[in-house]
Amino acid sequence: MLEDKIVARRKKYDKSVYQSLALITQFGINMLVPVFLCSFAGIWLDEKCGTSFWMILLFFVGALAGFRNIYIMAKRIYDSKDRDAHDR
Repeated sequence: MLEDKIVARRKKYDKSVYQSLALITQFGINMLVPVFLCSFAGIWLDEKCGTSFWMILLFFVGALAGFRNIYIMAKRIYDSKDRDAHDR
């Protein structure tokens, strides 16, 4: 009986650790992908047009898009936690 409780608690702990790691990974990906894509698009545009400002401009656009992604993701997570707390 006690062993079953310990095993259940251990499984719940392992699940929360893996969920936390997945969440951290998603935050990183949601921030870095737009920055890299926009930066590479800016470098490509600078080479094609012979200019030097597209990379900087698109870098900041990518950073803003990344922050927006993280804001939406964090808001969704906190809203679901609030909803879960209300349901209890």
